[in-house]
Amino acid sequence: MLYARPMARKTAWIVMGLIGWASIPGISRAEDAPARPNILFIMSDDHAAHAMSCYGSQINQTPNLDRLAQGGMRFANCFCTNSLCGPSRAVILTGKYSHVNGFIDNRSQFDGSQQTVAKLLKKAGYQTAIIGKWHLVTDPTGFDYWNILPGQGAYYNPMMIEMGRKQRRQGYTTDIITDLAIDHLKKRDKTKPFFLMCHHKAPHRNWEPGPKHKTLYDDEEIPEPATFNDDYSGRGTAARSTEMTIERHLTPTDLKVPPPAGLEGQELKKWKYQRYIKDYLRCVASVDDNVGRLLDYLDEAGLADNTLVVYTSDQGFFLGDHGWFDKRCMYEDCLRMPLLVRWPGHVKPGSVDDHLALNLDFAETFLAAAGEPIPSDMQGRSLLPILEGERPDDWRKAVYYRYYEYPAVHAVHKQYGVRTDRYKLIYFNELDEWELFDLRNDPNELASVHDDPEYADVVKELKAELARLREQYGDDDSVTGKPWKKPAPQ
Repeated sequence: MLYARPMARKTAWIVMGLIGWASIPGISRAEDAPARPNILFIMSDDHAAHAMSCYGSQINQTPNLDRLAQGGMRFANCFCTNSLCGPSRAVILTGKYSHVNGFIDNRSQFDGSQQTVAKLLKKAGYQTAIIGKWHLVTDPTGFDYWNILPGQGAYYNPMMIEMGRKQRRQGYTTDIITDLAIDHLKKRDKTKPFFLMCHHKAPHRNWEPGPKHKTLYDDEEIPEPATFNDDYSGRGTAARSTEMTIERHLTPTDLKVPPPAGLEGQELKKWKYQRYIKDYLRCVASVDDNVGRLLDYLDEAGLADNTLVVYTSDQGFFLGDHGWFDKRCMYEDCLRMPLLVRWPGHVKPGSVDDHLALNLDFAETFLAAAGEPIPSDMQGRSLLPILEGERPDDWRKAVYYRYYEYPAVHAVHKQYGVRTDRYKLIYFNELDEWELFDLRNDPNELASVHDDPEYADVVKELKAELARLREQYGDDDSVTGKPWKKPAPQ
């Protein structure tokens, strides 16, 4: 371990606070206190980990995200608790599951009066700001400065809301958000550490590339994923009834141009995939470029050594996997989130961690890095020990997931479940259907083994674990108005 543990630093600050900073001649808290890190949190929207070269992408390169991974830690097993834009953001802000923070789906409104990591860091002396996509309906609270996109926002010439005042910005939104973030950092109060949330709209649907990347991949054919022609025969009703297929559910707005005359069947499906995936990856390229701009600014301003930089996405995304686009499911492609963390002197460069991490852990991690106490009502755990090279013996062995929004766009059925390092159990509660996947033997989740007698003991154990986690997190279905029936023993 390279530096003193955060608790030791926090203890030192508390002692100094009790003595009284002003009572010590020549001591200024702003100038001489132990340096708390700046925190730069960069989040894109719908950026799947398997569209990042540091995660082994076979279809694109992300050199600036790779640079971040090479300078810090890549989490191999980070997951979301609810694979949807608004709910994920609410979880990140509060450190609480959707049923606790109240934002269960994109039809919800965020209760800005509740405790958030921004409020706690602001109280602790951080200058707090959020710039970019917000998507929580109500105005941001707990931020000294905010400048957000209304709703989903636009890719070009976006309307933005700066501290309650609407203003049309000219240009490409990914560039604009970065411009605003850098401008804010230049004008910040330099006597305070900063907490900046930089939230990109890209690569969210409908995937409009920036000017620099409009022709990227024009002369290439992007490989189709191995499960592109999945027939869903190994799963139940939910997989067969979704409305997010490349073949049938991409719209003319998604595709931008009509298909060539006479194209049909498999050839039309392939054409649609190329239209979709190239625009998606072009949007990713803009995000990658702008991450590089932020990293360059930190270097130029002398801020890099004392800034905790995080890159993630609000959830994963289907990139033609199983013939789908979008997210929402507990299936691996959209459950998994990218998570890169760089903090010089604390995080070993080029390290990779395989602990089960959640977006539920982000708020706690920021507080711990700042040396602040973690409120007892937060439901995640700080990742700081892992970032500093420890392997906690009592780390979680399973993660709990729940998705609520049905009926809705894409017709993804309500579901909840549990994932361990090897197995995933999903319950489609309104269908009363179960799926179990052995991720070691079936990493693409093509065939449920829930009803296979050889997995009977696994099913029993996971249903017990599911019940335990629901009790631990207080998910009694009160938020849905429907009582939960504990699964019967197998």
